[in-house]
Order: sequence, then structure tokens, then C-alpha cells
Amino acid sequence: MIRSGISFWKHCSAFGKRVIVIAFILAFIASSAMVKLAYIQLLDGKTTAEAATASRTTKQVLQAERGTITDTNGIVLAQSVERYTIIGNPKFAATFKPTTCTKKTASNCHSIDGKPVGVTGPAAVARLLAPVLGMDALQLGALLTGTNQYVVIKKNVVPSVKRSIDALNLSGIVSAELSSERTYPNGTLMGSLLGGVDTDDNGVSGIEKMENASLTGTDGYQIYQQGANGQQIPGTETESKAAVNGATVKLSTDRDVQWYVEKALKEGQEKYKAKWAIAVVQRVSDAKILALAGTDQVEAGSAEAKMNPSLAVTETFEPGSVGKIISLAGMLQEGTHKITDEFSVPYSIDVDGQQYHDSESHGTKQWTLAGILQNSSNVGMVMAGDQYTTAQRYEYLTKFGIGQPSGMGLSGESQGLLSSSENWDRRTRNTVLFGQGYATNALQITNAVATIANKGVKQQQSIIDSVTSADGTVTKPKTSSTQVVSSTVSSEVLNAMESVAENYKSVAAVDGYRVAAKTGTAEVAGSNGGLTSIVADWVGVLPADNPQFVVTVVMKDPQGTYGGLTAGPVFANIGEFLMQKYEVPTSTPRKDAIPVDW
Repeated sequence: MIRSGISFWKHCSAFGKRVIVIAFILAFIASSAMVKLAYIQLLDGKTTAEAATASRTTKQVLQAERGTITDTNGIVLAQSVERYTIIGNPKFAATFKPTTCTKKTASNCHSIDGKPVGVTGPAAVARLLAPVLGMDALQLGALLTGTNQYVVIKKNVVPSVKRSIDALNLSGIVSAELSSERTYPNGTLMGSLLGGVDTDDNGVSGIEKMENASLTGTDGYQIYQQGANGQQIPGTETESKAAVNGATVKLSTDRDVQWYVEKALKEGQEKYKAKWAIAVVQRVSDAKILALAGTDQVEAGSAEAKMNPSLAVTETFEPGSVGKIISLAGMLQEGTHKITDEFSVPYSIDVDGQQYHDSESHGTKQWTLAGILQNSSNVGMVMAGDQYTTAQRYEYLTKFGIGQPSGMGLSGESQGLLSSSENWDRRTRNTVLFGQGYATNALQITNAVATIANKGVKQQQSIIDSVTSADGTVTKPKTSSTQVVSSTVSSEVLNAMESVAENYKSVAAVDGYRVAAKTGTAEVAGSNGGLTSIVADWVGVLPADNPQFVVTVVMKDPQGTYGGLTAGPVFANIGEFLMQKYEVPTSTPRKDAIPVDW
């Protein structure tokens, strides 16, 4: 056989030999291909198939929605609304050829006002897309020109526009990524207090920051296979996890009350030419904040709201004579004096080489301890503090929350300043009796008076009513309470405060309701660093005979100076609104007034 083959080869022509070689090579290639095909199909088919599937598989993030912030009645104060980012694929746009509309292609064709598009490529895509997005077709065409596969065309597109884009039959060339936009329907209402979010939807100030953990959801995902143009292949989803939206945070604030308080403050600021004004409305029964407002009105979510916390939580001040309430309560609780004790009070007094005087000149007055509070006598408070030790003075200031964090966690909140009694000099140990020598904020002084209105029980303040997670679980803030003074002591102090309010019936009365209040005026540092500015404040309990609310109003440099004549009328304005809104029964006549003089 071999010899015959060799003989055949020797007798073949050169052309024949070439044909035989070529045939042999082709046969070898064919057999090699068959072997490779068999290997792929029989031995390596699974790996190849997996590689092909992997190349088509994509993971899409399902974005969680940030939670909503509402007022106590469920009215939306901040919410995230559905928006889309429109994405273009220039590489696919380059080969785009519009499909002419016929009966057969009606569901997947392209036209403009019933007429053919007229061009191909990016220009065609732009002609179809530009009118829907309200963009210039030439600029859009330029944006879609190139070899990359991802370009942002427009952000914050509303759902209705996204649906119109879907109807253009540009799948794979134009797509939409779900996003969201944080909106604040009430504009400047609670602007600085609500704060805002950054570009990643994280709270950076105000309630948005304080409750960021609750408001932030958890993104989900979806894994599926996509076609050549990037479209999802139906039925290829292999794995998914639903997004979990952020919780709904319900505040204790009432939008209507907040609106009215902001309005009253603005009017008061203009009337008395004050630099600023702030106010707090707190419910006595549970220490919930119904309104927390300032005249620093800015748009919620704005750059200014993100950078500047609310004045109502950042401003600190000497409370002035409002601080006498705490001193009086401490003296009565420690038994150093009774509310009916009698004092002969001169205009000025010298103690340890330090002179103290009242705000207005007067002869020696025969006042009870209740009368000292009614007439806001600094001298009387120093005299009444003869057995009230320095340690006790500091103890009751701290017990009432002065210089202590409120525990509310509000962004930018200052805890004020109360130095240790060991650091008080001869003057400070007495000035603290009448509200000077330490700094507080509006929330602290409000809760101190609310403690008196609540039978001596100090409660944890809160501006959060509840947090409801996506699965419906409701969480309430932790509450705590401490008996600071007895109910008897609080009743006597409240009685004396009602006598204070009666002195201001002509300017700060709430018709039909008894009021217990204390006014304060304190010198504070001005722009030059000296004591050239005034803080005037008023803290009142409504109604005095059935305490429901405590309202604090603080004004900086008002014309009229004294808190009773400036902050007092603003308090009365707010008080009238509260009594009407909550339909509080009118007061019974006062018959138990503690004597104020002798």
C-alpha cells in the first residue's frame, strides 16, 4: 500500500501534487474544526453558555425613597417625589434609523406630527426627543454624538414626561434612571428648623439631619439579562430585592399653629423694630412642642437653611427676671421662706460690698414673697435668698434644666451657659437669683415654666410625635419625668405668676382666660462687645387655672425695652389663637390670690 502510494506520488504532475496538498490541508482544518466543535458542545458548553449569559446580565439598583416629614396632623412638610434622570447612548444613536409608520409598524415606528423624521443617527433621535424634554434639537444632537454609551441628558424629569419618552420607541438609545427630588410644600414655614439634604439625599441640617437615620431607606436591586440595545429581556430576571423606603417622621408641631406664631413674631418684630424674635409653644401635659419659630424665615431645603440652624434653637440669652421663678420655687421647696413671708424692700441694697437695685426707683415697700415676684424686685430676691445657699441656687437651676441639653437633639441647639457655683464671684451668686449671670435658650426656659405648670414635674421635651417605618411599625420617643418641686410649691409659684400677669392686663391679656406669667429684661452684649443690647422676654401659662400651654416670646432690642410691653403683647396674640383653635373652656373667676403686700 505504501509502495503504491509512493509510486503514485512520483508519477503525479506538479499540479496534481499541489491539489493533493491543498486537499490534505483542508481536510485537516475541517477535522480540527469538528474536534473543536465537539469539545465546545460536549465538554465546554456549560462554561461558554455561562460566559454568554454573564455578558448579558446586569444589576440595576432600585432606589429607596427618603421618608416623609409631616406635622402632627399628617400634613406633609417635606417629601421626596418621583423623578427621573434621562440617559442617552451615543454609540447606539449613531446607527439609529427611524422606522416608517405603516399599518404593520404602527406600534413601533417613528414620526413627528405624523410625518417621517427625515434624518438618521443622533439628529433623528434629537428631533424626536427634544420637544418632549423642552430642549434645543441641535444641542441635543451634539450631546448624542460620540462613541461613548452613557451621557446624562436631563435630570429631575417628572413621571409624565418620562412616560412620553417611553412612547417614542427609543429603547436602548434613551433610558431613564429613577431618582427623587426633595420638596418642601410650605416654603419658608419651619424653613431653618426642617433644614435640608445634600446631593446624596442625606440630611445635613435641621430635622432632616436629626432624623436622618429614620428617614433614609435601603436600596434594593434587580438582576436580569439585557439585549443588544440595553433593553431588559422579558423573563430573564434571576434575583431581586425590593427597596425599603425611609420612615415617616411625624412632628408634634401643628402647621397652623406654627404658621400663626411665625406671623405674630414677624408683626411683633416690625411693630417694635426688634432685631429678631423667637417663640416656643409647648403643651403642658406631655412637653410636646407645638411651635418653634423665629423671624429668620428662609426657604426649607435652601442653601441658607442648610447652613444656618433656626434662631429658636441657637440663640442664648440671660432670661432676666423670668429666672426669678426658679429661685422662688427653690426657696419654697427648701423651706427657707414661705410664699406669704413679709419683707420691707428698699430700692437698693448692699451685700458683701456689692450693690443691687430694682429697675425703677421706689421707697421701701411692704411686699410678701409673692409680691416680690409680682413687682419683679431684684432687691427683694436678694433679701429672700438670705438662707438659700449658693449650692442650692446652682442645684435648682440645673434641676429645672438651665445650662443642660434639652435632649431633643435639634441641629445647632446650644445648651446655654451655667458655670459651676464654685466659680461664682460675690456678685454672680446673687445675680443668678434674678436671672443674670447665666445663659439659657428659649426651649430651656419654656420647660422650666412648664415644670411649674405641670405640678412640679419636669418632662422630657420632644418635637417628634412618632416614627412609622415602611412596614408600619410605629415608634414613639422615650419619655422621662422628674419631680423637681412639690405640687404645693408649683401651685404657689403659679399663683404668684398670675399676680404678675394681672399687672399687664392692659397690654397682654387673653380675653376670657386667666394668665400666669413672668416677664424679663436683661442687658446683653451688643455688636461692640459691651452691654449695649437688650433681650426682652415673656413666658406665660394658659389658662392659669387649667394649664394647657406654655408660650415663650423673646425679642432682641425691641423699642419699648421691657418684656412685658413688647414680648407680652405678642404672647397675648398667640394665646388668643391657641384658645380658639383648641376650643379651651374659659377660665373660672380667680378667688385664691395670695397676698402680695402687707
